[in-house]
Amino acid sequence: MASSPEPFQGKVALVTGGSRGIGRAIALELARAGADVAVNFRKNAEAAQEVVTAVRGYGRKTLAIQADVAKQEAVDELLGDVVDHFGGLDLLVCSAASGRYVTLADFPLKALDLALKVNVVGAFLCAQAAAAIMAPRGGGRIVMLASPGSRRVFPGYMAVGASKGALDSLVRYLAVELAPRNIVVNAVAPGICDTEALRAYMNQEAIDTYVARTPRGRQVTPEEVASLVAFLCREETSMICGQVISIDGGFFLPF
Repeated sequence: MASSPEPFQGKVALVTGGSRGIGRAIALELARAGADVAVNFRKNAEAAQEVVTAVRGYGRKTLAIQADVAKQEAVDELLGDVVDHFGGLDLLVCSAASGRYVTLADFPLKALDLALKVNVVGAFLCAQAAAAIMAPRGGGRIVMLASPGSRRVFPGYMAVGASKGALDSLVRYLAVELAPRNIVVNAVAPGICDTEALRAYMNQEAIDTYVARTPRGRQVTPEEVASLVAFLCREETSMICGQVISIDGGFFLPF
C-alpha cells in the first residue's frame, strides 16, 4: 500500500528552535506532510515569521512562539499557547540547542551550564509538558536532536558533547517511561550539517577535512535531517523506540 503524501494531516507539531537551520527544515517538512506547526524561537522573531509564512504556504495553521525552553515557566507558557491555538499536540521536535567553542584551559562554567540547561533540561521540560498533553489524545511522537559529539571527540566541543551525552541517556529513559502511553521517543544525530550554526562554530578548513573523510563525500543537508525526523514521527515506525539514529554519510563508520 502506498504511503499517504500527507501522513500528518490533522496532527499538531511543535518544533523548538524552529526558526533557523535544521529546526526550520523540520518545521517545513512536517507542514509539507500535513501537520499544523508551532514554531518556537528564542531571539530571532524575523526568521521565525519567515518560517511561519512558508508553513502557511502549505495551507497549514501555524504560529511563532517566543520562549526560552531552559526555563520551566517559559515552557509551561509555550505549551499552553500551543494548546490554546491548536487544540492539542501530537508531535514534539526538540531542536533548540546552545553551545560554544571551549577548551578546558578557557572553559567558563557558564558555558557548560548553558549547554546543559538548553540541550538537556530544556528537552526534558518540553517532553514532560508535551507528554501530559499527548497522552489523553492517544499518544504522540517526540524526536530530539542529538549529536555524534556525544560519542566521539571534536576539538572545542566539550560543553556541547557532554550535554548531548546526557541527552542520549534522557532519550532512553523517556522512551521506556512513555511507551506505555503510546508516546514514542527517539533522537536523530546529524553529522556535519550545512547550517549557519556550523559555519559559525567551525572554519572551512575543518569542514573540508570532515567532508574528505565522509564516504558520501559531502555534508548532510538540513532537509535530509528533517526527512529522517518526519520518518520517525510516522505511525509505521512506532516500533523504533529509544534510539539515537545517526545521519552522517558514513563519517563515523570504523574504516
